[in-house]
Amino acid sequence: MCGIVGYVGSSADGKALDVVLEGLARLEYRGYDSAGVALVDGDHVSTRKKAGKLANLRAVLEEQPLEASSTGIGHTRWATHGGPTDANAHPHRGGTDGKLAVIHNGIIENFHSLKGELLDEGVAFASETDTEVVAQLLARAYDGDLTEAMRSVVARLEGAFTLLAVHADAPDVVVGARRNSPLVVGLGDGENFLGSDVAAFIGYTRNALELEQDQIVTITPAGATVVNFDGTPAQGKAFEVTWDAAAAEKGGYDTFMEKEIHEQPHAVGDTLLGRTDEDGHLVLDELRISEQQLKDIDRITIVACGTAAYAGMVAKYAIEHWTRIPVEVALAHEFRYCEPIVSERTLVVSISQSGETMDTLMAVKHARDLGALTVSVCNTHGSTIPRESDAVLYTHAGPEIAVASTKAFLAQITACYVLGLYLAQLRGGSYADDAAAVLKELHQVPGKIEQLLGSMGRVREIARFMADTRSVLFLGRHVGYPVAMEGALKLKELAYIHAEGFAAGELKHGPIALIEPGQPVFIVVPGPDTPHGLHGKVVSNIQEIRARGARTLVIAQEGDTAVEPFADEIIRVPATSPMLAPLLTVVPLQVFALHLSTAKGLDVDQPRNLAKSVTVE
Repeated sequence: MCGIVGYVGSSADGKALDVVLEGLARLEYRGYDSAGVALVDGDHVSTRKKAGKLANLRAVLEEQPLEASSTGIGHTRWATHGGPTDANAHPHRGGTDGKLAVIHNGIIENFHSLKGELLDEGVAFASETDTEVVAQLLARAYDGDLTEAMRSVVARLEGAFTLLAVHADAPDVVVGARRNSPLVVGLGDGENFLGSDVAAFIGYTRNALELEQDQIVTITPAGATVVNFDGTPAQGKAFEVTWDAAAAEKGGYDTFMEKEIHEQPHAVGDTLLGRTDEDGHLVLDELRISEQQLKDIDRITIVACGTAAYAGMVAKYAIEHWTRIPVEVALAHEFRYCEPIVSERTLVVSISQSGETMDTLMAVKHARDLGALTVSVCNTHGSTIPRESDAVLYTHAGPEIAVASTKAFLAQITACYVLGLYLAQLRGGSYADDAAAVLKELHQVPGKIEQLLGSMGRVREIARFMADTRSVLFLGRHVGYPVAMEGALKLKELAYIHAEGFAAGELKHGPIALIEPGQPVFIVVPGPDTPHGLHGKVVSNIQEIRARGARTLVIAQEGDTAVEPFADEIIRVPATSPMLAPLLTVVPLQVFALHLSTAKGLDVDQPRNLAKSVTVE
């Protein structure tokens, strides 16, 4: 949540505002309650800010233009402390001379006590935010060295934060600090950048520097200098961004979400790419955990939130089936508080698209404190959770801009499949043989997703017809159960209507009371070859709700004729083995949510009250 951009370049170019606004446009998915910029302008810092989306700020800038500058910072906000108002928008000023401005991502947990001290000293505040407290502290600490002022202030702060500051007395300097919140450096030629992620500066450079925990970075046109909070010199880790600016644009689609849904074949394929040797065996060099440690694992706990947690639930079914290792899925925000039972033989797998999800990060740290091995499944290079983990499996899905996750979900499932198959391979014998067969089929799935996406016309029509629907239910069994919950979540996020996902077997234990004539119900039907007769059981569920007047929208494999007498609509997906089915069955539910929301005239990419990366607890 909250997107931040910093830029410093040659005094001759004066392009700071253009760079900052371009970065904010790419980061607006992180928050769009307000936006603002601050530019160093002679002997003072000029600011413009406005509640609402970035377009509102642009309108203000047209009415009240800023002078050209080579140094600036910008912010797009997801509100935490204080409502989404003009006054609470960032940047915030410190002092009374108009020379210092600060932007902030995160929460300062002890800001009440710090604000009390400042109020006692007679400081007046213009906002309700915790950020303004930092700005006032920085103004008091500044004595000609902005980096040292930042260092003295962060020593007093508690919580999770990224801070960027500029001062008119240091016109070619931007200083940033991070603790438990994302900040990455972009390295250019005579210009340098700061951002919440690399999207902030991808139009200018692919060379980047990731920062460690509790570090301060100072950028000038000549370079970037990093120190730890205690002042000792440090070095960030250099890396190259592997996608370009075009990957962050809509590519001809009306929305980022639609574009990302259609990128899913590539997301799955790229997550598999380069992970097998010439003999077809999985090779996971990036795991950085010894084979013996992995062979000794006797328990796996998956920690995640939201969509990522549903990916973890799919992974539980698959990994237990392929390895016979018990797997638990815990919501990351509950993990620390339930006294989890872990040991050095427990593998804790975290799943986070951004790698900055605060609840998940805290769960990973807690697991490490308890002695567990930790593996991160993540889409964002240089992010915090992979750095805090013993190992990482990057999903290589490319940037996901839409707030509601689609391609990241499929890539996360795929990465978890890869991890499970790798563990099965290490166990040897029949486990390894089965893993090899599944892996071969998994490589065929991108083509099946591509085929499926080409047949979504009827789903789009159904969504438009149902634009006035106020409640939709989703049923599934086995791996179809988390798919049903993900389908419901997408509809909640995008269309703001009641939607629930149930385990189909639970229907008769209460939820069937919700069924009334005309009630739309999506049913994710397992393939006919799913073990334990689950296919027949779900077909019986369809009959039960159809008899009570439900409108049945059935997702079934090609060739499954058993569902036909009981379905008002049948949405066909290519046949695949039971464990891999979620990579296909969730796609129509994504498309449905997208087009129902569009039919309602809602903002698909930026749904209300949500942000892409939740970096506070």
